[in-house]
Amino acid sequence: MASAAIFSSLRRQRSPTLEAFLAPVDLTDVGLLQTLTALSSELISAYSGKRLPFYQRKNCKSLLRKIQVFSVLLECLLENNKNRSRGSSDLPFTAFLCFKELYLLLYRSKILLDYCSHSSKLWLLLQNHSISGHFHDLNQEILTLLDVFPLKELKNLPEDVREQVELLKKQARKSQLFVDKHDEMLRLKLFSFLNEFENGGVPDHAQLYSFFVEKLGICNPRSCRVEIEFLEEQIVNHEGDIEPTSSVLNGFVALMRYCRFLLFGFEEDDMGLRLGKHKKPKRGLISQEIAETFISVPKDFCCPISLDLMRDPVIVATGQTYDRASISRWMEEGHCTCPKTGQLLDHTRLVPNRALRNLIMHWCAARKIPYDPLESGDPCVECFPSASPSRAALEANKATAALLIKQLENGTQIAKTIAAREIRLLAKTGKENRAYIAEAGAIPHLKNLLSSPDAVAQENSVTAMLNLSIFDKNKGRIIDEVGCLALIVGVLRFGHTTEARENAAATLFSLSAVHDYKRQIAKEDGAVEALAGLLREGSPRGKKDAVTALFNLSTHTDNCARMIESGAVTALVGALGSEGVAEEAAGALALIVRQQVGATAVGNEEMAVAGLIAMMRCGTPRGKENAVAALLELCRGGGAAATERVLKAPSLASLLQTLLFTGTKRARRKAASLARVFQRCEHASVHYSGFGVGYAFAGNSAAARDSTFPGDVSVSMSISVPVL
Repeated sequence: MASAAIFSSLRRQRSPTLEAFLAPVDLTDVGLLQTLTALSSELISAYSGKRLPFYQRKNCKSLLRKIQVFSVLLECLLENNKNRSRGSSDLPFTAFLCFKELYLLLYRSKILLDYCSHSSKLWLLLQNHSISGHFHDLNQEILTLLDVFPLKELKNLPEDVREQVELLKKQARKSQLFVDKHDEMLRLKLFSFLNEFENGGVPDHAQLYSFFVEKLGICNPRSCRVEIEFLEEQIVNHEGDIEPTSSVLNGFVALMRYCRFLLFGFEEDDMGLRLGKHKKPKRGLISQEIAETFISVPKDFCCPISLDLMRDPVIVATGQTYDRASISRWMEEGHCTCPKTGQLLDHTRLVPNRALRNLIMHWCAARKIPYDPLESGDPCVECFPSASPSRAALEANKATAALLIKQLENGTQIAKTIAAREIRLLAKTGKENRAYIAEAGAIPHLKNLLSSPDAVAQENSVTAMLNLSIFDKNKGRIIDEVGCLALIVGVLRFGHTTEARENAAATLFSLSAVHDYKRQIAKEDGAVEALAGLLREGSPRGKKDAVTALFNLSTHTDNCARMIESGAVTALVGALGSEGVAEEAAGALALIVRQQVGATAVGNEEMAVAGLIAMMRCGTPRGKENAVAALLELCRGGGAAATERVLKAPSLASLLQTLLFTGTKRARRKAASLARVFQRCEHASVHYSGFGVGYAFAGNSAAARDSTFPGDVSVSMSISVPVL
């Protein structure tokens, strides 16, 4: 009778308990009446008088009046059963079923009332029509319940209670959808401010104050921050059937951010001026009871960005697979690298991974898990992510950026810290934001905060630099700013917090995407040494930032000597055994050993060959590819001694054989080249005793002629079992 579908959009915002969807079981008539009485009393006491929500007040009052009538009815029925034997009741079976349905309706009423009480004020205005519709649908459910409720079969029920129930039925039948005119006027006024920005204007200060402070009660920086974070959460969880669109929501976030600083200045809002305060824990979308019943999802079926089951897996230029929604959002924010590998994307085409999607569908079907893959139009067409920020959002953000930069220039220390934090957040999304923040002159003022004794100011400024550097034109602005690169390296070496040092490393990685800047970064005093130190001793995230930066620097041939003298080679060799950074470490070593001095340095590292061999055995496909490439370049550049050292590695023949058959295209090519190097070596045949296992690379044997390895390379392997 009561459909949970009408509350689908509400359930997405807040996690209801299981009682909202499951009727009670194993309850006697009296037990059910007691449960319903307690629940209705709880709702009435929680939302009586001044505790009513700010919006939808009339709809809330109407719903509570209906609940009060049910509460009176339930109390009378309980009173009639007091003198009966324990647990017994003369409640008709039809009435019992209706009361179980009432249980669901009361819990859904609780969801709706809680939603109106705890949601953002702006969000409630934007959803005014939709929420009014939910109240009307709930009223229709109550009417259906009353139509089948066997009121005449209830014995000893006072006449006045019967009349109240009958009157409630008549009122429910006459009720229509009610949209509060006052709330609707506020909603239209809110859109008018957005339209002013859309048309290139700026809303009047006095009107903004009257609307947000006097009418909505948003009267301090903290309440502004709460509104912004709630709207941002809706953008992240937005679905196509929910209005307004993400573009419009971005406009209201920009409007609210502008009002926060225009109306309340740069007062501390207790959210972000202490370490770690800017990080908000994510709220779960499901309750713990439901989560505990979930089946473990295979790692390959989860998006590396969102960590959720992929609904529309797509392949990017680097060959990695992501969920379309997550990678599109990543690209819309201006990123031009692969999130997982850090490689630059040659293009932004997203190719549907139909094979993986079919595997996910079959896996879900086998476990009876609902799976609704998103359709991406014509399956034969490669799609491009589109970013369409509204002009209103852009203009509002520009106005906000002007206020922030003014405070960076002339504000107090607290104001500068707040401004740096807000620029950090503003530059986090959208290449347009990054472009005009830098054009407005933010970089010189952020540079001054890099050497601040205040840990929060330093962390926010270096992270703002990182976010700005994602936009390619800003890389040049940062490098050209006198002393800026040295200060970023200073944060990497001596930063007050771990996050500041890690973000400084990530900034160097971002800047090193431009080939001409790689040598300049490597020459900066202490830069490579600090990256090597972070790779050795940093957190998993810090190691990732450091190794990707070192990899980029290694691609410039002039940096080889700096990589050696700074200890980066030793750090890269040590990272071969670290999960998460081994691939990039092997790739960087493969670049370094292309030069003879680099090959000598890597060859002198005791664990280099063993680490690369281990990666060939247990690494990822890309890791194996990088490892065999590094060994090949080591043999070519390190001479006979290096070749013999590689050749003596245990199980090398079988590993090469496996790569020649199962490796990536590049790995097979490198493995074939490495086998040729061994064939030409005067020590091409090496035999080990003691374990009874021998390996031989043969060039002209019959076994070689019969082999079918790519590139006319033969690797024969003989295994003898010792007699015990």
